[in-house]
Amino acid sequence: MPNSKKRETAASSHDDETDTPAAAESKAGKRSGSKPLVRDSFTFPQADYALFGQLKQRALLAGLEVKKGELLRAGLHALANMTDTDFAEALAKPEKLKTGRPSKA
Repeated sequence: MPNSKKRETAASSHDDETDTPAAAESKAGKRSGSKPLVRDSFTFPQADYALFGQLKQRALLAGLEVKKGELLRAGLHALANMTDTDFAEALAKPEKLKTGRPSKA
């Protein structure tokens, strides 16, 4: 059966170790000249999501065109560069959300 070999190969190449960021990084690093990328998804309160539009508009006024991912990455770098006190204060500001996918209404 030609299809069974494909299934076997796919099943054997997928294990728990390939789901780790380090495995993804080494796998992506094999591509010539590419930086490893990780895809993820998040749930935001509507008011927080609206900040994307406001910040993108602010960037346009400064002559910069940015994407949501670039805003998220810039925010991560800003958090990483904060003092521990400022970092703790910044993390205390947003309301805590229930984890998981939102229920279908």
